Amino acid sequence: MTAVKPEIGLSGSAGKMALSLTGDWFISNAPRMDKCLKSTPSPAGKDVTIDASAITAFDTFGAWLIFRLLKQMEAGAKSVSVIKLNPQLQRLVKSMSAHDVSPPAKPIEVGFVEKRLKALGWLTAAMCSHYGQLFAFIGFVLVRSIKALRHPKQFRLTSLVFHLEEVGFNALFIVGLVSFLIGAVIVNQGAIQLRQFGAEIFTVDLLAISHLREMGVLLTAILIAGRSGSAFTAEIGSMKIREEVDALQVIGLNPVDVLVLPRLMALIFIMPILTFFADLMGILGGALMAWNMLDLSFEAFFTRFRDATLMTTFYIGMIKAPFFGAIIAINGCYEGLSVTGSAENVGQHTTRSVVQSIFMVIVLDALFAMFFTAVDW
Repeated sequence: MTAVKPEIGLSGSAGKMALSLTGDWFISNAPRMDKCLKSTPSPAGKDVTIDASAITAFDTFGAWLIFRLLKQMEAGAKSVSVIKLNPQLQRLVKSMSAHDVSPPAKPIEVGFVEKRLKALGWLTAAMCSHYGQLFAFIGFVLVRSIKALRHPKQFRLTSLVFHLEEVGFNALFIVGLVSFLIGAVIVNQGAIQLRQFGAEIFTVDLLAISHLREMGVLLTAILIAGRSGSAFTAEIGSMKIREEVDALQVIGLNPVDVLVLPRLMALIFIMPILTFFADLMGILGGALMAWNMLDLSFEAFFTRFRDATLMTTFYIGMIKAPFFGAIIAINGCYEGLSVTGSAENVGQHTTRSVVQSIFMVIVLDALFAMFFTAVDW
């Protein structure tokens, strides 16, 4: 059977508009039907009547086009009525009307600058919240420390001695080796640069001031942050996962007294000793490099070293040491007590502990530098 081409007949009078649909409304006639729909004028407030009695055949696509025509007419007509619509076609059109959902609005594209500013805002808020909680923890630790000083019998001396060995004696080798090498490097590079001006002897001054004042204590703090600070976080974090910290609270013990204070006191006590050892090894490394590169005897080196060094230079490095130890211990324990969930979270907090401790040590060192400059030390 030959298919009948679809048509939309148009007639009407003042205030009224009549459309008559004829032919086969199949998908094969889609281009012609689409052209008919586009050529149909807007009703512009008229009463529209659609006569579908002459539709000879249809498929689902044809029913969708009729539904589209109805929507087109309803958008501008005063009223729309359909007469003699095939019952099956009427069900299809009604089903399409029930499932006609407007697509979601296209999200507004955020510009590059706005996106970066928003990310910066979230990061700033997160950092303020994190450091606010850290400072609150520091305050709580200070309160418990004062209580421990008032009742020294409650302090866990055995735990303190254990941690002194762990963070102090066991760290001597790596601290000494790194300080020795850094002292040698300072003299090596200083001699190469100062030789251009015939001032190689001032390499000893460079080593004395830089190592005693800054490099010795800073390198020690960074090594302890990576070695002991991370260990504090991992140990306490593992205890959190195994609910050992909760068990301490259940039996009436404060986790800060049991876990934090011994580690804090151990680092405060041992950091000046490690710094002093690092200074000695750095000077020794510098002396050996000066003897090798500058042909400077040990006697001449240490004579120049004594003349170039003020006691305040040594004191500055030693004053910083316990403060650096305290911030490393508190930050490591805080991150350990913040662990929740799984072993993966322990790793995340351990990484954060090391990075954050090094960052805070450097910030504190900068503050000390400004303070000592202001008091002319």
